[in-house]
Amino acid sequence: MVIVGIAYLDAIIPLVPSETAVIAAGVLAGTGDLELSLVIAAGAVGAFTGDNTAYLLGRKFEAPISRLVFRGEKGQKRHAWAERGLDRYGGPLIFGARFVPGGRTAVTVSSGVLHMRWARFAIFDGIAAIAWASYAALIGYLGGKAFEDNPIWGLLLGFGIAAAVFVIVELVRRWRVKPA
Repeated sequence: MVIVGIAYLDAIIPLVPSETAVIAAGVLAGTGDLELSLVIAAGAVGAFTGDNTAYLLGRKFEAPISRLVFRGEKGQKRHAWAERGLDRYGGPLIFGARFVPGGRTAVTVSSGVLHMRWARFAIFDGIAAIAWASYAALIGYLGGKAFEDNPIWGLLLGFGIAAAVFVIVELVRRWRVKPA
């Protein structure tokens, strides 16, 4: 239940450490103290419901959010760019943003503000939530299995792998965005 709550809150308040909680629970699953499938399910349910709450907040508070984020001529250009991006790359954006702290909140709220069809949003978000929870729990699980006698080392290994994946993804993203 704790994992569900943390993953839920993190989708709305990006400072909540959901990935840390799921990795830690995965370590405990690796040492035999928790069931891995339940850790993944709890992380996915929390992430999915939190993302959908952020989407609904974007829909409900569309006008004030739009006035704040999309004001002026530059804001209107950002709005048009965001709409085109969601229309064309909505699924991959939702999936990828689930793995980026803060990015997931921005994309889910924007999906609501820009009226992405909820069914489309929910399908991609469900896939992303399951993949994210599986990734985080399995990293912890592998660390917990590798260091069953010392779960702190398993936790550190899990965080190290997660950090390395994040750095690699960020480097590839920056390399691909670089102007020629």
